[in-house]
Amino acid sequence: MSNIPETGRTPRVQIRLVVIQVLVFSLLLTLGGRLWYLQIRNGQEYTNEAKNNHVQQVVQPAVRGSILDARGVPLADNETRLVVSASRTELMKMKDDGEGVLTRLAGVLGMKPKDVKDKVRLCDSKTPQPCWNGSPYQPIPVTDEATTQQALQIRERAEDFPGITAEPTAVRRYTAPGKTNTAQVLGYLSPVTDEEITKAKDTDSPFLRSDQIGRSGIERTYDKELRGKAGVTRYEVDNLGRVIGEAERDVAQPGANLVTSIDARVQAVAEYELNFAMKEARKAHDRNTDENYKADAGAVVVMENKTGRIISMASQPTYDPNAWVGGISGKDYAKLTGKDSNYPLLNRAIQGQAAPGSIFKVISSTAAVNAGYPFDGNYPCPSSYSVGGQVFKNFESKGYGSIDLGRALEVSCDTVFYGLAHREWQKDGGTKPKKKTNDWFYKTAHQFGLGKETGIDLPNEVTGRVPDRQWKQSFWAANKDGWCRQGKKNGDYVEKIAYENCLEGNRMRAGDSVNYSIGQGDILVTPIQMATIYAAIANGGTLYNPTIGKAVISADGKTIQEIRPTPHGKLPFKGETRDQIDKALAGVTTRGSAAWRFGGWPQDKIPMHAKTGTAEVYGKQTTSWFVSYTNDYTIIMTIAQGGTGSGASGPAVRKIYEAMYGLDEKGGQDLKKALLPAPQKALPKIQPDGSIDAPTIVPYAPKKEKDPSEDQQLAGAPARRD
Repeated sequence: MSNIPETGRTPRVQIRLVVIQVLVFSLLLTLGGRLWYLQIRNGQEYTNEAKNNHVQQVVQPAVRGSILDARGVPLADNETRLVVSASRTELMKMKDDGEGVLTRLAGVLGMKPKDVKDKVRLCDSKTPQPCWNGSPYQPIPVTDEATTQQALQIRERAEDFPGITAEPTAVRRYTAPGKTNTAQVLGYLSPVTDEEITKAKDTDSPFLRSDQIGRSGIERTYDKELRGKAGVTRYEVDNLGRVIGEAERDVAQPGANLVTSIDARVQAVAEYELNFAMKEARKAHDRNTDENYKADAGAVVVMENKTGRIISMASQPTYDPNAWVGGISGKDYAKLTGKDSNYPLLNRAIQGQAAPGSIFKVISSTAAVNAGYPFDGNYPCPSSYSVGGQVFKNFESKGYGSIDLGRALEVSCDTVFYGLAHREWQKDGGTKPKKKTNDWFYKTAHQFGLGKETGIDLPNEVTGRVPDRQWKQSFWAANKDGWCRQGKKNGDYVEKIAYENCLEGNRMRAGDSVNYSIGQGDILVTPIQMATIYAAIANGGTLYNPTIGKAVISADGKTIQEIRPTPHGKLPFKGETRDQIDKALAGVTTRGSAAWRFGGWPQDKIPMHAKTGTAEVYGKQTTSWFVSYTNDYTIIMTIAQGGTGSGASGPAVRKIYEAMYGLDEKGGQDLKKALLPAPQKALPKIQPDGSIDAPTIVPYAPKKEKDPSEDQQLAGAPARRD
């Protein structure tokens, strides 16, 4: 029994009770405050987050709009295929990272297990194609060519194929009407990347993880219009993932259709004739190298003179854009990008750069007139021209006496332009230039639009190069150290050149100027630049932005947004000079360097103008150029390592014109056979249900070719700057 009195215990007990009460009250107050903060202060925020945690999204991809030719023939559309896809997220949850599932899948699809695994691996700087460059969280297509039997096996044995789906899906198709290719113009698609999703997040055209986007060609330029907007259905689900209701639905909006100015019939002719011309060039003998021409690349462009619209554009070598659909295989990717591929992904019409040779002389003629030399003046055309001990010759050392600039264009007399350029170089001070040089030949080239983009609605156009004084200085500054290390005064040819460049590579020498005046040396142009220039000569002097897109039409055909021709400049000559050049270019086909290619042409009905060009390239065979125009169209063709302009490219260009105008070899015309005797103005009509009454394209069937032995002989003539 305790000796402590009961009254002594009471105050202690009371103190303890008070402390406990304070603690309990404090805890209740803290809990109440926290509940107020969560339910009232931030209640709405957490409610929204809770809802989101119980909402799942299902994406319905938008049907991509079709790409149509000028008459409504589909160049690219969509078809329903059975697509087998793999969820990388699900596969990575497995102990073997899904290797067993992918191996079983390969067996069903008749593919190699390695090929299937490569398709679902993620791309990075060290991973070669094939690989997946899209989001790792979206289904990755393994094949878009599954059979119904294969799809049923996958779906019926779902327990053997977790993370694998087999669903009918709208897949891009490049239709190749009339056996056309049009690959570099159309481009191709590939999955959107996480980086692109992030960048586009705050724009008016954000990406979803399921999106495929254009990577080149007009698929890229008009991607926003073609892509449409994917539909998203949001479902409310419980903690077990069971759907308990539909929260929200955004209906998919199909992409618009793009009508182009391409005519599939003309495209088929242009592609065939370019390919045939290259094959024929390879049969011809190059006397300079004592071997046949390689003719390893080429391009052709057909353009409307008064609008800049592209009727046809072809590039060789080419590829099948369908190879990219559903993910490209490693074998196909190597064919397109390997060192032995000759890079078929390049569009040589806008990305192929080469010296223009004599087709540049219309610019030199204009420069001479602007510098004060009369077009109809008399200028010596000797067989050769000497500059500082170096002799520059005419083709086959032929001279024509005293002639005017028009005749110099007709017969492609180099020495006339050598003399004019040399005289202007001397007036500008030679190797010790004045403070303010006229530089007529260089300034005029810039005014014609060289050295910059034409503005065509295709991505990755290159600018070419005008080797003026500014370029010489910057190029010398960038390469001086290397030249000085390599150069030797008494070394071999390359070392001597390096030595000279080290000392005075920034100087504009006489040889630079005279060579440049005939489109040789360091100047580089693209086929689209020269087509734009000659079309401007034909239309009176207006430079147009070349365009392929003609109109954007909504999927139901109700909304039409026309893409109007846009001029970007005028050629720097007076009307009189334009008419004189025009007359001289007509003379090229009747009594000049291309006359032998245009015998029997109906010049009175369809006036033909042309200029030939054969450009020398150090270490390679000559580049063939042929540019021409009628009242309606300009056509340019170039073949790398193909021989002379009129020899290799001339006959192919004529055949394209014959098909367009319905002409036979003797100049007779049948308008019923003419593909496009005048530019197409009307737009194709798209029905409310999206259907198009498009005409059928018959593959191009050229007439039986004549014996090309004469053409081969002339194509294999000595390298010329014609």
